[in-house]
Amino acid sequence: QVQLVESGGGLVQAGGSLRLSCAASERTLSMGWFRQAPGKEREFVAAISWSGGSTDYSDSVKGRFTISRDNAKNTVYLQMNSLKPEDTAVYYCAADRREKPKNYNYWGQGTQVTVSS
Repeated sequence: QVQLVESGGGLVQAGGSLRLSCAASERTLSMGWFRQAPGKEREFVAAISWSGGSTDYSDSVKGRFTISRDNAKNTVYLQMNSLKPEDTAVYYCAADRREKPKNYNYWGQGTQVTVSS
């Protein structure tokens, strides 16, 4: 069982930045970020391959968010710039031992991101 621990959430004004971190208890091939806003379904935000050479973003965050990873620390990051109130959500880290999984097997507990207007 892979344990994931997120950190870095908080309250920020629109236009500001935050960086989320997620530390995994062991190596995983795929890591990603999802988010869930109140009253909405959880949605994909970004994903990254083991090498970091392959990344994927939702259209709503492309150009503003950057996903990266440090394999020596089994940690994935999400740098969020130009934040908007609609980015307010609980952000979840996800990981899987497979490459490009359809569904991730391991999830963190979530970290709240609130963007004020």
